[in-house]
Amino acid sequence: MSAKRQNLVLGAFELFYEKGVHAVGINEVLAASGVAKKTLYNHFASKDELVLAVLDYRNDAYLKWLGERLERVDTGAGKIDELFDALDDWFNDREEALHAFRGCFFINVSGEYGQPESAIYQKCVEHKKAVEELILAAVALLGLSEDDSVELTDALSILKDGAITRARVQADLGAAQWAKKTARRLLAGFLGA
Repeated sequence: MSAKRQNLVLGAFELFYEKGVHAVGINEVLAASGVAKKTLYNHFASKDELVLAVLDYRNDAYLKWLGERLERVDTGAGKIDELFDALDDWFNDREEALHAFRGCFFINVSGEYGQPESAIYQKCVEHKKAVEELILAAVALLGLSEDDSVELTDALSILKDGAITRARVQADLGAAQWAKKTARRLLAGFLGA
């Protein structure tokens, strides 16, 4: 990625994450990134193309961060705990790689682009599926049946997204720890403990 394109994407991400995509105009992106309008349109034919590039950037950064956090632990149960510990660090702004917590960028953006067939909305769906794959890989270490693994992954994904939403909307910065306790209860049920 060229330096100017990277400046555009990073500047746009910070503005979009703080204010929302529709609340930010192109001139604000240009001012934040220090790039001329001609340069912007050399890289992106439209604001939607810029939004897609920003979603790719955030997807890569988030998956790298979460993947590295989950790799710290070897066991499936440990990885599940680590998922919620990672969220707790993010909610409480202890993760520089993710910027100050303002909720899930993909939930936020999909709310602004409500048409499920749009490329932007679909990019948000792809991100959620990629995160679920990371969770499924952790769950797979538990040795459950395929059906139970999928069911537990779905439940953990809902807990994760619920904790993110509660932390953002209700300013409950302890939501990840509550979700972790609930995840442990779910896990005990699946393992028959």
